[in-house]
Amino acid sequence: MPGGEAGPRGLPARADLTWAQRAVVDASAAADFGLRTAISSLVGAALLPPMVTGLLRGSETIAERRNLAFYAELAAARSVATSLPAPTDPPKVSTRPAGPVAQWVAHGRVEQVRFASGFRPLNPELRGLWAGFEHNNTVHAQHWRHDDGPRPTLCVIHGFLGSPYLFNGLFFSLPWFFKSGYDIVLYTLPFHGPRAEKGSPFSGYGIFANGMAGFAETMGQAVYDFRSLMDYLEFTGVDRIALTGMSLGGYTSALIASTDHRLRAVIPNVPVVEPEAMFDSWFPANKLVALSRLGGGVSRADARAASAYHSPLNYRPLVPRERRLIITGLGDRLAPPEQSEALWRHWDRCALHWFPGNHILHVSQPDYLRRMTRFLAPVMF
Repeated sequence: MPGGEAGPRGLPARADLTWAQRAVVDASAAADFGLRTAISSLVGAALLPPMVTGLLRGSETIAERRNLAFYAELAAARSVATSLPAPTDPPKVSTRPAGPVAQWVAHGRVEQVRFASGFRPLNPELRGLWAGFEHNNTVHAQHWRHDDGPRPTLCVIHGFLGSPYLFNGLFFSLPWFFKSGYDIVLYTLPFHGPRAEKGSPFSGYGIFANGMAGFAETMGQAVYDFRSLMDYLEFTGVDRIALTGMSLGGYTSALIASTDHRLRAVIPNVPVVEPEAMFDSWFPANKLVALSRLGGGVSRADARAASAYHSPLNYRPLVPRERRLIITGLGDRLAPPEQSEALWRHWDRCALHWFPGNHILHVSQPDYLRRMTRFLAPVMF
């Protein structure tokens, strides 16, 4: 079932789709509600402990309001240099060969990359907490390399919960991109996979386990650590880097596009761009968020002003317009297509490709993979 390109007014209206496309979009959307509820329940489980602590302790509530004001002030300045500063020291990287499964999937040389994160929270009140993380402060990535490299490198950032390298390698058809001449880097977001702290009930739990201030600093660290990884790639001789990411990874990739001029191209895939609006529609997490706001005396406007600190809609992209491509699913109900359309408008109505599936079921995925190939080839080679 083919997708298509956005027109001058954006994504197609329902009446513009064929009957078959409407059927697929409706079925995909219905299926996505169940997945959204499951993921929202996990987010709610992570939000519950800090919320209960805040309601029981007045000092925690005061601290949360103070933190929100801190990030709202940063967001209002719209300064990338201040909000998302560049790493100051190059990372000290160690590598080792990946396991036989990774080598078999890539049909090439694969290395596991790790280094200590140099990130330090902007908010002084969270620095002590961050310094105590044992696993999160080690950055992990997987690097697929050609023997005659370095080659133009396609970097991939996974979504919430979706950190396994094997899953992402197969989902994004990365062996095909590798065979086409790209080196590949799979980057692990904070609190996921090997970066999850001991006792985390699931990968990604730590993103929301430290309140909205913790979420803000997590996004700051995600950007900072990826830029350190770019420093490493540049040191090894890589001079052409493109970036794509799915869901939370799409959010991160869109944010990175506003911070680093070294990116040749950026392709957010089913991205989130306004997390506060998303949380308001996710049951049951939306009930916990509303209760937390009510108990803490925080308005929805205050929360949105603070979350703008890490939203790509708050900053101008450094990647040129012709090198931006957004991919979205019309049946997506986790990161609804309205989120991608908001990014599309902010990004000067750049290329926007849609498919008729949902957040996970990317109907006609080969269609948009070919679109990515045509888009990247003249930029990367």
